[in-house]
Amino acid sequence: MSSQDPNIGDTHRPTIRQLDDSAINRIAAGEVVERPASAVKELVENAIDAGAHRITIEISDGGKTLIRVTDDGCGMTPEDLPLALSRHATSKIDGSDLLNIHTFGFRGEALPSLGAVGRLTITSRAADHEAAQIKVSGGKMEPVRPAALRAGTIVELSDLFYATPARLKFMRTDRAESQAISDVIKRLAMAEPAVGFTLRDVSGGGEGRVTFRADPLTGDLFDALHGRLASVLGREFAENALKIDATREGIRLFGYAALPTYSRGAAVAQFLFVNSRPVKDKMLTGALRGAYFDFLSRDRHPAAALFIDCDPTLVDVNVHPAKSEVRFRDPGLARGLIVSALRHALAEAGHRASTTVAGATLGAMRPEVPTASGAARIYQMDRPSLGARNMSYAAQAPDQSQAGAFHAPPATGFAELQGAYSGRVTEAPGPLSDAPEGTAPGAEALPLGAARGQVHENYIIAQTADGMVIVDQHAAHERLVYEKLKQQMAENGVAAQALLIPEIVELGSNDCARLLSVADDLHRFGLGLEAFGGSAVAVRETPAILGEVNAEAMVKDILDELDDQGESQLVQARLEAILSRVACHGSIRSGRRMRGEEMNALLREMEATPHSGQCNHGRPTYVELKLADIERLFGRS
Repeated sequence: MSSQDPNIGDTHRPTIRQLDDSAINRIAAGEVVERPASAVKELVENAIDAGAHRITIEISDGGKTLIRVTDDGCGMTPEDLPLALSRHATSKIDGSDLLNIHTFGFRGEALPSLGAVGRLTITSRAADHEAAQIKVSGGKMEPVRPAALRAGTIVELSDLFYATPARLKFMRTDRAESQAISDVIKRLAMAEPAVGFTLRDVSGGGEGRVTFRADPLTGDLFDALHGRLASVLGREFAENALKIDATREGIRLFGYAALPTYSRGAAVAQFLFVNSRPVKDKMLTGALRGAYFDFLSRDRHPAAALFIDCDPTLVDVNVHPAKSEVRFRDPGLARGLIVSALRHALAEAGHRASTTVAGATLGAMRPEVPTASGAARIYQMDRPSLGARNMSYAAQAPDQSQAGAFHAPPATGFAELQGAYSGRVTEAPGPLSDAPEGTAPGAEALPLGAARGQVHENYIIAQTADGMVIVDQHAAHERLVYEKLKQQMAENGVAAQALLIPEIVELGSNDCARLLSVADDLHRFGLGLEAFGGSAVAVRETPAILGEVNAEAMVKDILDELDDQGESQLVQARLEAILSRVACHGSIRSGRRMRGEEMNALLREMEATPHSGQCNHGRPTYVELKLADIERLFGRS
């Protein structure tokens, strides 16, 4: 502990004084401007609010020495410039209703805060007005002066935190700060497909280099959004993303969510927006995780870009200094919409699996590493294998099909053997079929094709209209059995076993009330809870399929989930984990030979069953290779 008394004493009563504007702005900057990326976010949001169609951001040394934002928005008049640098002066709200907010900014704190900790220059021109410029350094404002500018606004911030040098010690490397700025621009670019963004690093002077560029897109909302996500998140995400569009009680959810087989090792590809505002909200990310929890293992994370549109009065954006968090009037409604819409889209995807699975398969079939000279090795018959020698000897052996004793063959050369041993393939005289028994005519036109064989007693090879499919028979059948067991549980309910002696669990008063508020949901999964006076609950029933259960530990784990995510899926997750193990033991085992009709029946059932494209742990159950890709492997493209 500190040796000084932190409390106010009678002998040294401090005097209350009014801080000057410079100190106030520096304090505000500590909340609003955490790092260069925060300054970029505020300036770019101002440009978007001004109706800009193209925005250029130039930075130097990770934004520490220079941030310049140029836009073609509506601009400001010379009379507006001093007001723009005054605290709580804004054109975006009139102050009568702080919930009906339709713009990114509304507090009027960003520009004066930036001017208090750096050197800020604003050059702007509004329609039918002359261009003007104003400067402020360390909170000291200079008079407005004429400038040369065709239209829009240029905001230049140099020497960030020069007025508060202690903040500079907490800055990260230039590379880390540049990456943070790039992430901010990409999030805003996803929210505004109709706006063009260019990020340029001008460290060292000159034109610099463009590190990110997204041209403005027009047309249908989903077409424009899909194109913007492809340029920001990559083509692979766009190819493996499902369209999301759902509305419930005035809240609309739209965007794209990736297939479970296109998952990530960390939650780095989850982008959530509320009324086009990028947010990092624990409740929303928990809903996204909950929608995928039955399809991904705990160490995998879904990828998605989801947008929530609603009446501004249904959500409060004024709960965080950086406006990165929001509070819904009815959080359960927003959460339920996300979970139900995503699960519906995943179910409609059926057996579909990520195209990256095929890409990884083709990538594993790499060409041979070039030799030291740089040229690929020339294949030749200089060192034939044992198998090749045996085949060669057999081809030149006498015809054993003729009856009679062995006769030594006459000495013949390759010319005499040419006619008898031709490499040309000719049609067989009778009808032949390479399809195994049980293959229906035209099965190649179906999504998973027709079974052609089984290799290593574990993998089914099927032929499609434009390629081939390799199916992991155990993983595929395990998923099919698992989905059937889940359906049976949903239809028949969860059997509960009554405890001979109810287990009493002591909790805090708040925890007890929170747990009893979800008692009905838990009862659907076989966990019976009742109030037991005070802050205790009595556990009277547990799911029979779980066997002997530590009720106290389960209850406390449920409370932890409720506190962290606002909802608990612990009991359901444990039940489905049991079903998953049952499905694993009840499915076709690796090493079992399957008949043709069995293989085709498995393929048809996969096509008809939702989520059959991935196993219970999120791994793919099949790989599809297009004929064009196979031919490219052999250099026939």
